[in-house]
Amino acid sequence: MAGGVVFLRGLLPRYCRWVTFGNVLLHPQISSVHPPVAVILGQFSQRTLQPCCAIHHCSVMCAGHNKWSKVKNVKGPKDAARSRMFMKYSMMIRVAVREGGPNPNFNVQLANLIEQCRGKNMPKASIDAAIKGAEKSKAGSYSLYEARGPGGSSMLIEVLTDNNTRTHQELKYLLQKHGGMMCDGARHSFEQKGVVLAPREGVSMDRALELAIEAGAEDVQETEDEDEKPLLQFVCKVSDLREVRSALEALGLPTISASREYVSHSPALLPLAQLEDASRLLDVLSDNPDVIRVWDNIQAQD
Repeated sequence: MAGGVVFLRGLLPRYCRWVTFGNVLLHPQISSVHPPVAVILGQFSQRTLQPCCAIHHCSVMCAGHNKWSKVKNVKGPKDAARSRMFMKYSMMIRVAVREGGPNPNFNVQLANLIEQCRGKNMPKASIDAAIKGAEKSKAGSYSLYEARGPGGSSMLIEVLTDNNTRTHQELKYLLQKHGGMMCDGARHSFEQKGVVLAPREGVSMDRALELAIEAGAEDVQETEDEDEKPLLQFVCKVSDLREVRSALEALGLPTISASREYVSHSPALLPLAQLEDASRLLDVLSDNPDVIRVWDNIQAQD
């Protein structure tokens, strides 16, 4: 998750159900932060529904409903977790500034990150420092490493480092020590999607499906934040992210955040023992100071 992961804890796999919409049977199967096999929801009157991949979002905000999220979200001291979360957000801000500039009015990714930081009560001084630091410092480069975890699970590890050789060796050691390995091809288990989060309270899933169709989203799923507050996760094409969010708000649904996520379309089903191994691996990866986020395709086996 879905999820997170950094490891920013993100949207993880969740339970879904068959839903009849008109004379069409929708099956938004659960994905991990993340995401699963679902049905693309579009303008019902204008296009035919087609299969969509599962959503797997691992980011700071959300956790799922099943055993995997329970194993994955065992937290240490809250102060330490909060400090680490702010550090990871600062790293993401630096990457966003380098890609699109320091002005959030012209950098949608940065604007969304600032909004998320404010939602997590990150001090304004820390946000400003991260933006200014990215402008001043040219050191450090962004990389995306591919890896395999316990049970053949796939992982994408985002890093920001001033020494790629050192970081590569450290991650390789951590992976091997905890049942994983660097592995080309893991990226094929994911695709980038736009993810919009909204409060779940007072909104039935039938209504959420209607909103997804009207807003032009591909999928909608239930999830939770780290405080177990229910959320709705709307998934769309990255190019449609701003439009989908605006449409949802115009339809009367307030939104919490909008971001680009790596979504899994081939979940790895793991038993409890392997889920615990995977959780330990994700924890040690997240503790590495160069790691921004880790995306995985892990789903709890029934």
